[in-house]
Amino acid sequence: MAKKDSPYPSTIQSCHRISIILSLVILTVSSDDQLQSTLALPLRSPVENYLQVPSQGLPFKIALFADLHFGEDAWTNWGPQQDLNSVKVMSTVLDNEQPDFVIYLGDVITANNIPIENASLYWDQAISPTRKRGVPWASVFGNHDDAPFEWPLEWFSAAGIPQLNCPAANVSGGGYCSFKGTTRLELMENEIQHNTLSYSKGGPKNLWPSVSNYVLKLGSSSDPKLAVAYMYFFDSGGGSYPEVISNAQADWFKSTSQHINPDSRVPEIIFWHVPSKSYEDVAPRFFHGNCVGSMFTEKVAAQEAEMGIMELLERRSSVKAVFVGHNHGLDWCCPYKKFWLCYARHTGYGGYGNWPRGARILEISEQPFSLKSWIRMEDGHSHSEVVLTS
Repeated sequence: MAKKDSPYPSTIQSCHRISIILSLVILTVSSDDQLQSTLALPLRSPVENYLQVPSQGLPFKIALFADLHFGEDAWTNWGPQQDLNSVKVMSTVLDNEQPDFVIYLGDVITANNIPIENASLYWDQAISPTRKRGVPWASVFGNHDDAPFEWPLEWFSAAGIPQLNCPAANVSGGGYCSFKGTTRLELMENEIQHNTLSYSKGGPKNLWPSVSNYVLKLGSSSDPKLAVAYMYFFDSGGGSYPEVISNAQADWFKSTSQHINPDSRVPEIIFWHVPSKSYEDVAPRFFHGNCVGSMFTEKVAAQEAEMGIMELLERRSSVKAVFVGHNHGLDWCCPYKKFWLCYARHTGYGGYGNWPRGARILEISEQPFSLKSWIRMEDGHSHSEVVLTS
């Protein structure tokens, strides 16, 4: 359970600047291995597969919100206050940076602390600052988002289970008190069905884990059919799955990337929650001259195994950076092979650790292509700027 004292994770713009087009391309693999392209959601626009964003050569800006952990200690006064604090962090970042897009990088909620059947109530609270400002977003899952409920020890004390959460008439284990949790699929379906600004998508049914595997295309200001970059999102497991990016997911990436970007001409940016084993290889024990960041305070808590995704990324000259969350005490970017491995910044007041909160910001420029990043803190200042393209 990732609580405030846990040492490790188990873990407006209603008017957007006009020119670069964020074109959503969701690619799935059918049983006969033929790629099919479908739209993720109906946009309120005559051209339903485009979202219009900056113009006149202005960069496209993304805010990464990682490890919010809404719903933690939900039965106490402490937990709900942390959620309010997390809303303040996101609101500050959104108002200071005014991003064109937001990515929720996993552990949006701490499902193993949520004693209600519909955890989407907490998920909705977590995305509310972004939705309120009219900023579109996408999300991937972390290891806590659909973790099974863990009964708190204090519920077995003389005071018993709080009446608010589990009426005495139901303590025999029926329905409401079973706390079966909310699955990844239910969380994703709720987000998509109730939010026209969401670009999240469930993945191909033949993948496992599969609920947040998809790709978005960032289109050119001169012609939205021309891609400036592809952004890939992966479900790195945890909760009801092992913490891995599976071989099937790696095959999906290989097929998809070869189909939409066969000559690797278009830059590719990768997002998932739990860091791969490669993060352990580059992790600096002390400050590393080639790494950029302000927090090097814990060991990498990597995926359980490497199933081939990193080897595929290493082969593609188009891959520029991988972004993960999970480790709350790390916010560095380090060079790896021909691209960068980066952490976000712990954004939420839920979860372990008392480090100052913030968010990683990405800035994509079109001509020439460049990817720049920095950390924006809750108190408003920024630091650790790094250019992730040569």
